[in-house]
Amino acid sequence: MIKCLFVILFLRRMRLCLMEKGRLLETFSFIHCSCRRKARVRDISPLFQFQSWEKTVDCHSPGPGLMPASFKVKSAPLEGNDGSFEEFLDPDFGGSAIGRVSPVDSGLWWIILLRAYGKLTGDYTLQERIDVQTGIKLILKLCLADGFDMFPTLLVTDGSCMVDRRMGIHGHPLEIQALFYSALRCAREMLIVNDGTKSLVTAVNNRLSALSFHIREYYWVDIKKINEIYRYNTEEYSADATNKFNIYPEQIPTWLVDWIPDKGGYFIGNLQPAHMDFRFFTLGNLWAVISSLGNQEQNEGVMTLIEEKWDDLVANMPLKICFPALEKDEWRIITGSDPKNTPWSYHNGGSWPTLLWQFTLACIKMGKLELAKKAVAVAEKRLKEDEWPEYYDTKSGRFVGKQSRLYQTWTIAGFLAAKKLIEQPEKASLLFWEEDYQLLETCVCGLSKSSGRKNKCSRFTPPRS
Repeated sequence: MIKCLFVILFLRRMRLCLMEKGRLLETFSFIHCSCRRKARVRDISPLFQFQSWEKTVDCHSPGPGLMPASFKVKSAPLEGNDGSFEEFLDPDFGGSAIGRVSPVDSGLWWIILLRAYGKLTGDYTLQERIDVQTGIKLILKLCLADGFDMFPTLLVTDGSCMVDRRMGIHGHPLEIQALFYSALRCAREMLIVNDGTKSLVTAVNNRLSALSFHIREYYWVDIKKINEIYRYNTEEYSADATNKFNIYPEQIPTWLVDWIPDKGGYFIGNLQPAHMDFRFFTLGNLWAVISSLGNQEQNEGVMTLIEEKWDDLVANMPLKICFPALEKDEWRIITGSDPKNTPWSYHNGGSWPTLLWQFTLACIKMGKLELAKKAVAVAEKRLKEDEWPEYYDTKSGRFVGKQSRLYQTWTIAGFLAAKKLIEQPEKASLLFWEEDYQLLETCVCGLSKSSGRKNKCSRFTPPRS
């Protein structure tokens, strides 16, 4: 199972030119693993050396903690050795990517993978290495850097995660926030605490507390919350306003009114001033459950909604990357008429089998193993016969995607990892997190219940009726 997870997590962003027949290339060396051999210690220095490589587009360079979106394997002649070549890795930090978008999620996945390796193998020497600890700190410092934003969520551009084309997710997309929260929890476990890291650990704890409150309070919707938004007053200029983000009730889409079930709910796709993206994004919601970014009731609500809306989110192939698809004028305006993200295709409502292992992990955590088995059974009927495609098209996932690559590594690995998790559900507990009650008791803003009305913390301010 660990080999499957390594492939999935690694290839979530590293999808170009990574495999040679029979084994992973040296790119994968940092996880000590070859797919033909048992795990063994290997040199991981190339990974963290990438953080210090020149990353410049039009005379501007991002922070040193940025991890590459993809690699190309290139070769160059060896000096003084006729006819001999050596292979090397040429990383892309977004400078060659479509749209020139830097990958925000790559560094988050590196940290999540690093923890998974230690948990599943019992080998913690890797994460304790000085170069690895330095790499973790560089990623964290980049993510935790001060900026203009008033929110604890990460502000990113469109296309900076698995949804790597223009899909209207710029701002504070749920997928990034859920991975950010997961990476922070991983880093807190792995960082060696000393005089040099105490302030960083404190910053991680503070951000975890603020982020969990923000997502639970403002991203969660169910039928009760949607009815509340429907009755919102607007233009409230006040520190204790109910409609803090000035959301106009007219933003509630017509499809949602009939779609939201009486039981269950989900975390919305994005939240910004005067804007809520009500689309259901599967990856973000699953990782909210896995990492306990949501509370117990919310996590149960997400799984209930998936079960209630099975025909929309699973149907003929698990699972929809998002629901619903952007269509007609919305598709033209938001995607720029992207011919790859047409309605119910690719990132615009396509079905991605690689999400299966994360769904299985969330199911096991929430005591819904039979639901995971049901989804795996649906996929098993088709994946091998369809030659392991990257994604499926149409509203019900009936067709292999029009530009879908076949024998896709992370499709195969996602399916195998889901099967292994079902066979060994006890392993799942090594990969998910339970509620951290200490975080719930910590208010990081320095204000308290007893503070004056003017300076009272929002989490101690009761909602107005």
